[in-house]
Amino acid sequence: MPKIALITGATAGIGEACAKVFASFHYNLILTGRRTDRLQRLAEQLRDEHGVDVRVLTMDVRKKAEVESQLNSLEQDWKAVDVLINNAGLSQGLDPLQDGNTDDWDTMIDTNVKGLLYVTKVVSNWMIVRKEGHIVNLGSIAGKEVYQNGNVYCASKHAVDALNKAMRIDLLPHGIRVSAIHPGAVETEFSEVRFKGDTERAKKVYEGYEPLLAQDIAETIWFMVSRPKHVNINDLVIMPVAQANSVYWNKEK
Repeated sequence: MPKIALITGATAGIGEACAKVFASFHYNLILTGRRTDRLQRLAEQLRDEHGVDVRVLTMDVRKKAEVESQLNSLEQDWKAVDVLINNAGLSQGLDPLQDGNTDDWDTMIDTNVKGLLYVTKVVSNWMIVRKEGHIVNLGSIAGKEVYQNGNVYCASKHAVDALNKAMRIDLLPHGIRVSAIHPGAVETEFSEVRFKGDTERAKKVYEGYEPLLAQDIAETIWFMVSRPKHVNINDLVIMPVAQANSVYWNKEK
């Protein structure tokens, strides 16, 4: 029977790229996100191109009851999830702490931290029953360093880094692999969301150098997942060649 991957935030960017890569390796997929139309289009594309089976769950990971209801609505066979990719996450605003928008703070913490926890709580228990599975958490260079005006976003990704380590300890007796990938600059909708639809400002983030693409991250996640069962890649930081860390860049003048 084909393996199953559950991917949160699959409507665009890294989540969508992961869906395409895993489908190409004949995984059946559970795709979640808030935009049903995008999920349905992606599901149809993957069924047509790769002959895989796809389930679509429209849900907001910030809403615990919605997460539990949608995930538990799956048929029992679909709860045999082999890989969970906790991809749903975002950044909003780029202001000093004293000028921060508290609604933005709530959105980031509720999505990046609590949303990850709500999904993992359900799916990890399915994996425990089977004594196998692999959880991949999407972190960020912001979870390894703190940069100017990154405050709450950095804090939320530091929390992901800590939770990744904690999950590995808690799930160790159950044979479940736990990994995190921490990207630097990846050209996706990330900056457009951060700047609330300001496409010109978002575009400037990626000017003067070659950023990573969502495909780069998806292929690296596949590498992590496809290692032999006795191998776990705990933690992986990945950045474009032009980026040394969150502050230093080699950009064209």
